[in-house]
Amino acid sequence: MRLLLISDLHGKIENLEGLRAEFESADAVVFAGDFTEFGKYETALPAVKKLREMHDDIFCVLGNCDKGELFERLEEDGMNCERGIVYFEGLAFAGSGGGSKFTGTTPNERTEEELLSDFDVVKNAALDAQDQWENLILVSHNPPKGILCDECAPNVHVGSALLYDFVVATKPLALVCGHIHEGRAIDKIGETVVVNPGPLAEGNYAILEAEKSEEGWKVSNVELKNLFA
Repeated sequence: MRLLLISDLHGKIENLEGLRAEFESADAVVFAGDFTEFGKYETALPAVKKLREMHDDIFCVLGNCDKGELFERLEEDGMNCERGIVYFEGLAFAGSGGGSKFTGTTPNERTEEELLSDFDVVKNAALDAQDQWENLILVSHNPPKGILCDECAPNVHVGSALLYDFVVATKPLALVCGHIHEGRAIDKIGETVVVNPGPLAEGNYAILEAEKSEEGWKVSNVELKNLFA
């Protein structure tokens, strides 16, 4: 399965159009939050509408720049995976929206406990079969702490320690995050592949390929790309 991974659009809907060929070749699309240009909340809905036009199968969460009322719009458009689990072609997508508290100047800043609570449905489902999540892809605007994907400067990590621990405990197939623009990277937590595709506002995105065999699901390839490269 070929997944197009994007995040941090920040109102640059022309970059979605520039990725039309990638949308057409993808089996599904993962968007890790921030439809909205910083402080310009009128840019959010056009971005949602444009993304909905681009593909039938899209799994989204909100970013720290997105207002909470956008959650209902994602639900209506069938794109939301925040606070739930959505199954698609053998994979499961579960999401957490918003960013950790920092400046207080964006509308969707939350505590680490609040961010992790969006994955309660995953924790509850895992009580009976903790090894079932080899098919799970977590979508979190906020990255886990201590890896390349949350570095805002060399050796400065600003992600969520609780999310890191959650990944260690549940062992998902992959985690897609965003938020930290400087943290564009591919890394791993144990066997879990973690991807921060970087801000699509700057043309950044990623492609993840996963396949199922008799041994279960595995990530066969991940590549960071840029629209303008």
